Amino acid sequence: MSAVTAPLAGLGRAVLSALAALGRIAIYGGQTLKAALRPPFYPREVLSALLQVGWLSLPVVGLTSIFTGGALALQIYSGGQRFSAEAVVPQIVAIGMVRELGPVLVGLMIAARVTSSIAAEIATMKVTEQIDALVTLSTNPLQYLTVPRVLAGVLTVPLLVGVGDIIGVMGGFLVSTEQLGFNRAGYINNTVDFLTMPDIVSSLIKGAVFGFIATLIGCYYGMNSGRGAMGVGSATKGAVATASILILAANFVLTSVMFGS
Repeated sequence: MSAVTAPLAGLGRAVLSALAALGRIAIYGGQTLKAALRPPFYPREVLSALLQVGWLSLPVVGLTSIFTGGALALQIYSGGQRFSAEAVVPQIVAIGMVRELGPVLVGLMIAARVTSSIAAEIATMKVTEQIDALVTLSTNPLQYLTVPRVLAGVLTVPLLVGVGDIIGVMGGFLVSTEQLGFNRAGYINNTVDFLTMPDIVSSLIKGAVFGFIATLIGCYYGMNSGRGAMGVGSATKGAVATASILILAANFVLTSVMFGS
């Protein structure tokens, strides 16, 4: 192999490896959806996952959203001054947070907090042979460990996205009215008049998809981790990186489908 073709061959192997990994994840996702439709069901595990994925993620989602909304308002106002278009701050903050920044930031925060936690937890269970014990007790690990967490992600992340959207718009409102001199009633009216129902629905749909991706990837990497502490660390690192990339890719696809025209 020549010096010219060697880098191309390496790139080809990396691409094929990535495609193979995506195929395995897709198969795992299909198995998870199939398992979710048949008994036995584990409501206690679902409730525990709802608490872990949803309620305990509220602080980081709220802080991320309010600071992002405030920074977005400052940036739009600064840029709008160049064209005497400062008045568009409420509209751009609203559509930016609801359509894009809100869902994406919440998805990435869930990937950082929940995906890593799930991957580490399940990988540790595998290392300590707890998953083998479940099989010995005739309990399907996919139904007991994966389905409750994925279901919790699909149900709670859209709610977190809705909360994040509201807090993000509120952050822009506070900065605009307290620092930039906007009228409060006018700001609220412009925000309400500009947002449409498709904007809100698209945000919630993205939240459901991102929740599915984040929890599924965490479970997949945990189930397929290597042995020992190094295996747990590698699974956690790979889960966060993969979930973040897939969330951003899914966001592009969903935006193209919903607003491409």
